[in-house]
Amino acid sequence: MLIEGFENAPVVAGEELLTLPGFWAAYLMWLSQTEEYDPVPEWFGVDGADVDAAFDVLHDEDQWPVFPIPFAGGHTAMVLGCNIAEDPGTEYFITHPEWGRHGRLASLGGHQAGPGLSWRELHHIARTPDLDAPGVHAEYARLLLLLPTLGDQDMPEDAADVLGDALARVGLPATQTPSLAEALLADHPLWEPAEWTLPAASPLSGSQEPFHGILRCDEVMSPRCGTHLAQGITREQSDRLAHALGTWPATRTAHPQNERRTSP
Repeated sequence: MLIEGFENAPVVAGEELLTLPGFWAAYLMWLSQTEEYDPVPEWFGVDGADVDAAFDVLHDEDQWPVFPIPFAGGHTAMVLGCNIAEDPGTEYFITHPEWGRHGRLASLGGHQAGPGLSWRELHHIARTPDLDAPGVHAEYARLLLLLPTLGDQDMPEDAADVLGDALARVGLPATQTPSLAEALLADHPLWEPAEWTLPAASPLSGSQEPFHGILRCDEVMSPRCGTHLAQGITREQSDRLAHALGTWPATRTAHPQNERRTSP
């Protein structure tokens, strides 16, 4: 499998790994650790041997698993395990066939960067799979795979319930899902929760012209702080991305080129 920027890496499709008994514990346990919450494999409904086996496969230096998450408009969110021997990590980005390069969301590992998604974007991507494109289509799996990119200081009241439902779908005991969901939404181990806002209509002189409808992040560690989500895309491509992310304002003033394009 070839991915722009990782052409020489031993990338393999990772969807089958989702069925491993210890996969979700191996993938999420680190994210749920807080000062008050120290999870163990049994809270995920598995034992330590299952988690160790899944962890070894996830971090195999000879096979880097990638999990494509196709969503609306031909876009795909990618979760890629970069299993470099001395500097392992996970890369999260968005691709589109028309783009010259992918849009970076977040990085975990020695050069961590994030957050990469607001809750609004994460939840919308999870619920809008492109069933005609290959990859992970189940809403609960999509939500959990992208969860490590989250960092949002304005979480909705039902976020823990939504996450708890996803955890129940992957087999977590009902007695553990509420507390684990709360822990996963607590302080991120790598970055602070961010404020996500739509860009102003009139940017300051010398700054990038905003692409309306796509949120910006105020956390300085984020690849989305003060820059476009995808570099080099056109206004029309950005409009389609904004719709796909679920952040296009409900009421807006059409761009002049859109008015020309839709007029009779």
